[in-house]
Amino acid sequence: MTVESTAASKPRRSSKRTGATAAKSASSASSAKRAGKQPQQEPQPGTSEPQLVQLLTPEGERVEHPEYNVDLSADELKGLYRDMVLTRRFDAEATALQRQGELGLWASLLGQEAAQIGSGRALRDDDYVFPTYREHGVAWCRGVDPTNLLGMFRGVNHGGWDPNSNNFHLYTIVIGSQTLHATGYAMGVAKDGADSAVIAYFGDGASSQGDVAESFTFSAVYNAPVVFFCQNNQWAISEPTERQTRVPLYQRAQGFGFPGVRVDGNDVLACLAVTRSALERARRGEGPTLVEAFTYRMGAHTTSDDPTKYRHDDERAAWEAKDPILRLRTYLEREVLGGNEAEAFFTALEEESDVLAKRVREVVRAMPDPDHMAIFENVYADGHALVDEERAQFAAYQASFATELDSGSAAGPAQEGK
Repeated sequence: MTVESTAASKPRRSSKRTGATAAKSASSASSAKRAGKQPQQEPQPGTSEPQLVQLLTPEGERVEHPEYNVDLSADELKGLYRDMVLTRRFDAEATALQRQGELGLWASLLGQEAAQIGSGRALRDDDYVFPTYREHGVAWCRGVDPTNLLGMFRGVNHGGWDPNSNNFHLYTIVIGSQTLHATGYAMGVAKDGADSAVIAYFGDGASSQGDVAESFTFSAVYNAPVVFFCQNNQWAISEPTERQTRVPLYQRAQGFGFPGVRVDGNDVLACLAVTRSALERARRGEGPTLVEAFTYRMGAHTTSDDPTKYRHDDERAAWEAKDPILRLRTYLEREVLGGNEAEAFFTALEEESDVLAKRVREVVRAMPDPDHMAIFENVYADGHALVDEERAQFAAYQASFATELDSGSAAGPAQEGK
């Protein structure tokens, strides 16, 4: 199975709508319309609001845009494709390792590779990134070893990398708080007189957080050199976007006094062009920009989530047709690479992805097991009686398993002798 087929081949529970379900959906849509809600339908280029920046169609055809464009060499295009394929393979391995009990949790980026790789490759080395917990593709672009991302999800460290080595902050679990960190850092960059820029990643659900609104206010007032990159993957866990906003997310920037733009989040070329433009604007001292990457979360919110409970197979199938990796591959095969060259490139890349996957498995399985008692450390600086009591209770609970195993081992031979 090829890496590109990961999304399309993932088994899904059948969820065909009955006539009653369809009628209920239609009734809900009608009620939403009466309530003033505007469903977040995907726009098409050339139509009225909301506008969508697109340079590569889902069919792999190159199109032009009057404001945004990129002129990339064959090697650069192959590099973007390689980034997305290896990122997807790493993500698939991490998901499998969680299912095998090697990780406690994993947040998959499946379907969002173009948004992350396109924006990540638009950055300069001196720019600074504030991610959430799903920006594995951006981490790849910043040179963070993929295996360093896994320690936190295994429970053996709090991050695993030095943020200042790659200008890539540690993952942030608290929803939306990293936008405040990014704004403050960007204000400091401006006071220092540097021409670098800052980018903050967050999701459509986080856009409803007060921290994000405060970040927009401060960044606008202080003209901070920051790009707010919102990956609108349509679902804040089980909450659809239309239940969070009455306008497209990028239009929220207008109320704070800076521009917003919606880009096809499954088009790596458009994401590169739009993010590069926003970063350059920030460096020129023109303040913040909100980029809404209109994409889709192919998998679960995290491995503890079951998306079949709140969305239908036909929705995912429609977005699989817009797969970011397949569309770039189509373009490469049609316009960039010759027959023999294409075959050699894709074969070598598949082999490279296998090597990466093997290394990820080996590194994770060589990691120590989490220290179950560490959760009680550093809760209070001087200790606390209740924490001490809970620690003792949990220690006794853990010890009971060892006692039961020992009892079973001791009884084993005697039982067998009867």
